[in-house]
Amino acid sequence: MLKYTVGMWMYKNGGGEVIQAKIVNKLRERDIAVITDLNLAHAKAHNGQITCHNVVMEELDAFYSYNAGAQTSYQMYMYQVLNESLPCLNNYASFALCEDKFRTSHMLNRAGVRTADYRLCNKTEKNTLKNTIREWDGRLIYKPTDGWGGMGIVKIENERSLDMLIPFLDHTNIPFYYVERFVNYDMTDYRIDIVDGHYVGCYGRQAPSDDWKTNVTSGGKVIAREPNDEIIALAKKAASIVGLEIAGVDIIYDMDREEYVVLEVNGIPAFATPEQEVIGLNFNDAKIDRVVDLIERKAKEHSKTQQSLKFEN
Repeated sequence: MLKYTVGMWMYKNGGGEVIQAKIVNKLRERDIAVITDLNLAHAKAHNGQITCHNVVMEELDAFYSYNAGAQTSYQMYMYQVLNESLPCLNNYASFALCEDKFRTSHMLNRAGVRTADYRLCNKTEKNTLKNTIREWDGRLIYKPTDGWGGMGIVKIENERSLDMLIPFLDHTNIPFYYVERFVNYDMTDYRIDIVDGHYVGCYGRQAPSDDWKTNVTSGGKVIAREPNDEIIALAKKAASIVGLEIAGVDIIYDMDREEYVVLEVNGIPAFATPEQEVIGLNFNDAKIDRVVDLIERKAKEHSKTQQSLKFEN
């Protein structure tokens, strides 16, 4: 007899279909039904129900959404509303927080986790930017607060470069500027995967010889590497602070200050691709097991809550 029913929307490229099949099989072994391909882009809301491919989403016990490459504002809006009725993984509030680089850095700093120094200033306060680049020895990074994969990130080396960038920014609808101090590092990073508070895996990324960005979409390459206890503890703390059940924490080593800093916390950290598994990234099975445990627990908690509400009524 099936205990729970959960929905899933999983990416298909880079070995995603194989990962999805493994997750589905493990859940079915636990008598949990899985409905796949529930892309909220096709969802509709009417008379108190959200339906997607004829599935009433509020009747699910949990929803696992894991597709970084196709998130529209409509999907995010449906995601937010759906999370008010059943557990979504990741939970919407934490996922939305980590989509915003400023909010993430601000929360981490307030909790005592070091990030790159940052500034957020009103679009009209251009002098703040000029004062900042002087304070930071002429090097800063301009970032869209909601970008991903290194898109829109610009390294500014001096005031002249800043003066050239500002007219371009003035023609956008961005109401503010977000910048970070350029961290002197060895052009490699750590991506630490955390699921439900547990460390499940690590890999690194290395910037190309002619660039400073490690993002694969910007030309960086994935490398195998082992984290030390300090890095793992820092990643766990960062994931806990922002509240993500599933997190990929990007960490670099600041060579000037001789300390590790958190660059970003990602709400949809990819599993290792088949090509990456060949070079030693062997954490997929451990991550899948933790994800399955998490989905089952969330579904069980939700089912109990719903049963209690029915009993009270």
